[in-house]
Amino acid sequence: MRAGRLRDGRVVAALLVVALAVVVLLNQFAPTRSAYSATVANTGNTAATAPYFTCGAAALADASGALFAYDLDEAAGAKTAADSSGKGNAGTYQGSMTTTANPAACSRDGGPAYTLNGSTSFVSTPRAYANPTTFSEEVWFRTTVAGGLLIGFGSNQVATSGQHDRQIYVNTSGQLVFGSYNGTTQVITSPKAVTDGAWHHVVSTMSPTNGMRLYLDGTLVASNTAFKAPENYTGYFRIGYDTISGWPGAPSREYFTGSMRYAAVYSTELSATQVANHYAAGR
Repeated sequence: MRAGRLRDGRVVAALLVVALAVVVLLNQFAPTRSAYSATVANTGNTAATAPYFTCGAAALADASGALFAYDLDEAAGAKTAADSSGKGNAGTYQGSMTTTANPAACSRDGGPAYTLNGSTSFVSTPRAYANPTTFSEEVWFRTTVAGGLLIGFGSNQVATSGQHDRQIYVNTSGQLVFGSYNGTTQVITSPKAVTDGAWHHVVSTMSPTNGMRLYLDGTLVASNTAFKAPENYTGYFRIGYDTISGWPGAPSREYFTGSMRYAAVYSTELSATQVANHYAAGR
C-alpha cells in the first residue's frame, strides 16, 4: 500500500508541475493589456466638469427662450447671419464682413469668428420688439480697443437710434458697461478691463424681479437690484454698433472693433447656472 500511495503522490506532483508550466506559458503569450495600465491626462478637455461640450450645444439647450441666436460663423462676405435658435429671425451683416479662424472663441467649436472693423461692421436684426422688460443679452468677444457697442436696443433698425438703452458697451477704460434708461441713466460696470485681446463671454440680464445683472466669464461681476424697468419704446436689438453718446464713460468710437461669436438675445432672464454653463462650454 505504501508503494502505491507513493506512486500516486508522484503522479499528482507531476500533474501539478505540468499545470504550473501551462499557466506560465499562457501568461507569456497573453495579450499585453492584461499586464499594462496607464493614466492619460488631457488638460484641454473639460467635458467632465461641464454639462455641454461645445458653446453651440450650450446655446441650443436654452434656445426655446431665445429671440434669436447668431453663431456668427459664416464665411467672409456673407450677407445673412443665420438664426440657430429655430425662430427664423436671421440677421443682416452690414458694412464690411470679414472673418478670422484663430484663436477660436470656444476651443471645441469649429468655424471662423466674425471680425468687425470698427467703422462699418455690425449686424441688424429683422424685427422690432415692443418694450422688452425681461431679457438677456449674450456674446463671446475679443478686442484690444477701449470703445464700441457689443449689443444694445435702439429705436432704429440700421441708422443711429434716437432712443437707445439695454446696452452693453466697452468704456474708455476698457471695462464692460451694461446700461439702461428710464428717466435716469443707470449703469453697472465690470471691475476689470476686457481689452486684453483674449476671448471673453458676457451676459447682461434684466427683469422686474431682479433688476440689472452683468456676468463676465461665467461670474456675476455687477448688479443693480433697484432698477427694474427700462425705457418703454419699440425697437431693434443691434450687434456691434449704435449710438452710446451721453452714456457714462462712452467713447467717441461707437462701432465695436474686434471679433464676435455666439450673439443671442433671450426673452427670459438666464440664471447664474445657465450663464456659468454657457461659459464653461467654451473653456
